Amino acid sequence: MLDRDGFRPNVGIVLLNHRNQVFWGKRIRTHSWQFPQGGINHGETPEQAMFRELHEEVGLTPDHVRIVARTRDWLRYEVPTHFIRRDARGHYRGQKQIWFLLQLTGRDSDMNLRATDHPEFDAWRWNEYWIPLDVVIEFKRDVYQMALTELARFLPRGAQHNRYLRSGMRPHHREEMPDRFRRPESVPHEEDSHPAPALDAAVSSPAAPATTPTLGTDSTV
Repeated sequence: MLDRDGFRPNVGIVLLNHRNQVFWGKRIRTHSWQFPQGGINHGETPEQAMFRELHEEVGLTPDHVRIVARTRDWLRYEVPTHFIRRDARGHYRGQKQIWFLLQLTGRDSDMNLRATDHPEFDAWRWNEYWIPLDVVIEFKRDVYQMALTELARFLPRGAQHNRYLRSGMRPHHREEMPDRFRRPESVPHEEDSHPAPALDAAVSSPAAPATTPTLGTDSTV
């Protein structure tokens, strides 16, 4: 389902743990890491699509999370032509997204990358809030920055990343990212470009305590 400008309606998910770290998934059989995201089906609201994608990609249900906020407007990115299937070129341009900020109220062990027969990720980890800006594939970077910046104001007051909002800057964590998590510049894969192959193995982070602090602001924009 594309709009008249060739953008597919989509949702993106920023999932926080109790340390305000974000869930980061590795696209199956690639070295490309990203947030969970997926298309909005005909007749779905963005929230309905978000919960469906959350379960399909991460294995979580509404009982495992709490919605903290969402972006007000659509955020768009264009996909380079060589990442688009040939039969879609000239029609499909990219994604327009509503982003949700979620608080994990369950446990790390509730994650299940094999919740469906067509998994999107084969590994995951927790990252500091701003790290994805330096490792996500280039054509998604501006949207990630807009989404993270808009949603960061709903993080607890006094959180480390708030100082970057006050200064109008964002941190640079590239030197802190282990080599095995860095994205090669040539990594292909766009959601609508290639079907995901079968999953051989899933890798996850160790379980974290289930206790979740109350955020300073609990609202949906």
